[in-house]
Amino acid sequence: MSQSDPGAPDRAGRPSWVQAIASDERFRAKDVIGPAALLDAGLPLALFTVVYTAAGRDLTLSLWVAVGSGVLLGIVRLLRKEPLQNVVAGFLGVGIAAFMANRTGRAEDVFLPGLLINVGYGLAYLVSIAVRWPLLGVFVGLVTGQGTGWRSDPALLRAYTRASFLWVGMFAVRLAVQVPLYLAGEDQIGWLAGARLVMSWPLFLLVAYLSWLIIRPAYRAHQERLAPAKPGPDPVDG
Repeated sequence: MSQSDPGAPDRAGRPSWVQAIASDERFRAKDVIGPAALLDAGLPLALFTVVYTAAGRDLTLSLWVAVGSGVLLGIVRLLRKEPLQNVVAGFLGVGIAAFMANRTGRAEDVFLPGLLINVGYGLAYLVSIAVRWPLLGVFVGLVTGQGTGWRSDPALLRAYTRASFLWVGMFAVRLAVQVPLYLAGEDQIGWLAGARLVMSWPLFLLVAYLSWLIIRPAYRAHQERLAPAKPGPDPVDG
């Protein structure tokens, strides 16, 4: 139900998964996502599906339960003192999905905003590759403060490009699986909910890890080339 997506900014306004990719430390899932992100991805969606199925496909009740869980998540964010934009984004995600489903009377339309988000992300990554400005390079450059200097390093540019193709593939796979279930209507809503949940954070973590494996060697080599040469020992006077 919540339309938050892996790749959303962290508390500092930067994508947390990009920081993990750019880090010189070991890749750790707990550094990329936290309990709040998992709740965002799963709680409203799970509650909507369970109530809709158990209550005889009562769309109105199911939407109210989902919106209520969105309100609860918003309160949790406030208590955790997260930035206000995160709270607003959470409310908007739940609200837009509920509005669309209520307006059309089709329960499956709860999932439509998420599908459109995947289309948008996939196209953005694909276009960035085509113009030789892969988004992963842009994000890492912003996070590390290196700007666009990575474009002058052919090896690093290739690494960012290959890793960006992984993200295009992830969004394409999500759409290939979920769009047919969405088009099948409410009879497949349980499968659609399950597919969206499984292909949310679990698939994201896999792609983030593979991206880290691709980028890290080229990124470290680039850093070493930029590092100033260490001064040698002073010559011994004869």
